[in-house]
Amino acid sequence: MRVVRVNDLELARVNGHFYVANVDVGGMGLLRRLGLAKAAEPLVRRLQRGPGMSIISWDEVELLPGDQPMRLKVPGEKMADLHPADLAEIISDLTRAESGKLLESLDVKTVADTLEEVEPDFQASLVETMSDEKVADVLEEMAPDEAADLLAELPQDRSQELLNLMEREEADDVRKLLTFPVDSAGGIMTTEYVTVSPNLTAAQAVAAVRESTQEAENIFYIYVTDAGNHLLGVFSLKDLVLAKPDTVVTEFMHARVVSVNLLDSQDDVAQAISKYNLVALPVVDDQQRLHGIVTADDALDKIIPTAWKKRLPRLYR
Repeated sequence: MRVVRVNDLELARVNGHFYVANVDVGGMGLLRRLGLAKAAEPLVRRLQRGPGMSIISWDEVELLPGDQPMRLKVPGEKMADLHPADLAEIISDLTRAESGKLLESLDVKTVADTLEEVEPDFQASLVETMSDEKVADVLEEMAPDEAADLLAELPQDRSQELLNLMEREEADDVRKLLTFPVDSAGGIMTTEYVTVSPNLTAAQAVAAVRESTQEAENIFYIYVTDAGNHLLGVFSLKDLVLAKPDTVVTEFMHARVVSVNLLDSQDDVAQAISKYNLVALPVVDDQQRLHGIVTADDALDKIIPTAWKKRLPRLYR
């Protein structure tokens, strides 16, 4: 599940023949090749966290030849079982040609999930040689805000061509996000959220949430809106589960909703999420019409470097 550089080989003699038994991917193997192993060995032993940390059995190694197409010991369908963050880490360690081969072996949904784990500029380099038809399919599978970030990194002509190839509904969502400044609430929000009418009962709200899960992959809160999409209240899944089936939504929703405006800065959004301990924040216009939500990870992009943020527990996903 990772790409490493082999610094030294361990050979075994069996019946007069030599075989590669293990590979050394640690610093000691490199020092050994430079003739510095004896001098550095006491220090390395003192710092080493455990025996055999840098030794990998030859049976567990799959070579990545530079002059041939990359071969995968793991079938494509098994690669899709890896967490997208693991796939993204593997891809970041490969050359552009190798990463392209790996992406070609994955289905569209897996490619979309994997691209969402890397920065937009790296996303753009990964799809540079990919056909427009496949990129459009990948964009449709990505969250609208992630798709908008990727398109913003591509040349304008190709970005417009990809939008034209996308399904109309998904393309319209992305086009809307691209009209806002990149560091505003409107620019970092996603249009995937769940709303219910205020006159529904808890049982009816549960049914409505079930129908909406195909469009909104991550459900943190359910927002209550009227016929004009004005934001009236919000409640959590916990509130919904604990409510009696015949209880009307307005009886257990929270009417005082913390929200931000479409043109509020990303810093303002992050401060509101931190202050009120939220995992998502609704984005409204001056008439209190709901346009989207900003999730905590997108809001914190500016405050916490991405490399650090990805090491934090992702409790909200």
